[in-house]
Amino acid sequence: MEVHVKQNQTAREEQQENRARMLISCPDGPGIVATVSRFLFEHGANIVQSDQYTMNPAGGMFFMRVEFDLPELSKNLPALERDFQAVGDQFKMEWTINQVSRKKRLAIFVSKEDHCLVELLWHWQAGDLDADIAMVISNHNDMRSYVESFGIPFHHIPVTADTKKEAEQKQLEVIGSDIDLIVLARYMQIISPLFIEHFRNRIINIHHSFLPAFVGGKPYAQAYNRGVKIIGATAHYVTEELDGGPIIEQDVQRVSHSDNVNELKRIGRTIERVVLARAVEWHTEDRVLVHQNKTVVFN
Repeated sequence: MEVHVKQNQTAREEQQENRARMLISCPDGPGIVATVSRFLFEHGANIVQSDQYTMNPAGGMFFMRVEFDLPELSKNLPALERDFQAVGDQFKMEWTINQVSRKKRLAIFVSKEDHCLVELLWHWQAGDLDADIAMVISNHNDMRSYVESFGIPFHHIPVTADTKKEAEQKQLEVIGSDIDLIVLARYMQIISPLFIEHFRNRIINIHHSFLPAFVGGKPYAQAYNRGVKIIGATAHYVTEELDGGPIIEQDVQRVSHSDNVNELKRIGRTIERVVLARAVEWHTEDRVLVHQNKTVVFN
């Protein structure tokens, strides 16, 4: 198993060395795809994948994701980015170009429930999550030994109502300036607007999909008492509106009157772990574009 994972990682690294991803958001109009394609061709790049979506051809927004190979990418990328600025200005684009070989660094926040954290660590260990898990931060010590068994640093930062501001400041100090994404893997604390502003559209949360019907504590008990027939989970970016940020991924499963509260929780945990893993994977692969309070996900 370990040899197979290492072989997969080596093959992936060789493929990624000269590969980059371009993400574009701009007002729609004629000539965008042609101009971008011609630009990459004229700079010696070979497009290996291209996806685009328009909200409304007449005055709407246009979104594009392009993967391309460019010989000696590390050396040639600065000139490519400099030259592309003219294209970006012409079409009023918001754009980024990311080297695939530069893995995104993740900080995972967790409290006591471990199912989402375990899923992410398993994907990472298997080589299916193409990212570096730089650290795990928790307001409890329960998961320390498990996390450290993977060789990942674990930081215990307790949080109370009186120390929340100080705890968040300490979290920011531990995270530093080189974390690309924060994953709330059932982290049972509300994130402050100040913290969110540091990582706009770079904090992913997971929660059950009963909202807004069953707010507050014991949502599965509330759902059971109402006899719900579908349960699910939602992964979204965190904004100042509680559980109201742009949705990345959702899933559901049918349940019946024969499922008790514990069975509903078990099913819910399974959906949560799968949905969060998908959302994190798509973000790390530059497949998500945010516009206002919605996302465009190329998958």
